[in-house]
Amino acid sequence: MREREGELLAANRAFYVAFRNRDLTALEGLWSRQHPVAVIHPGWPPVFGREAVMESWRQIVGGSGAPEIECGAVNILALGEPACVICVEHLAGGDLIATNLFTREDEGWKLIHHQAGPMPPQIAMQPPEPLH
Repeated sequence: MREREGELLAANRAFYVAFRNRDLTALEGLWSRQHPVAVIHPGWPPVFGREAVMESWRQIVGGSGAPEIECGAVNILALGEPACVICVEHLAGGDLIATNLFTREDEGWKLIHHQAGPMPPQIAMQPPEPLH
């Protein structure tokens, strides 16, 4: 279980490193080629399909106003496959709450969905309480 969580954290980290570095090649390599994919960027309608999702990333990271972003407060929900990572995206203008959905493929964990949206500034993300 810990190995899988470590792999998920590494895949999630790679996503944010690629975003921060505006590395479209790395971003493309992180998204599934075997499953349907979708993304919901803040203020955008849902984007479906690999080609449209990759075009949305090209517009965001290829533009001059691409935000500087750091990921924090990471929580994993991994009960099998797919697996979900919920985290806070720290930007200069405020924080976003993000959900990154991954599936396991031959090359490792690949993104199939990303959604980010506004988060009130007074909310602090805490790790989930264990279920008893």
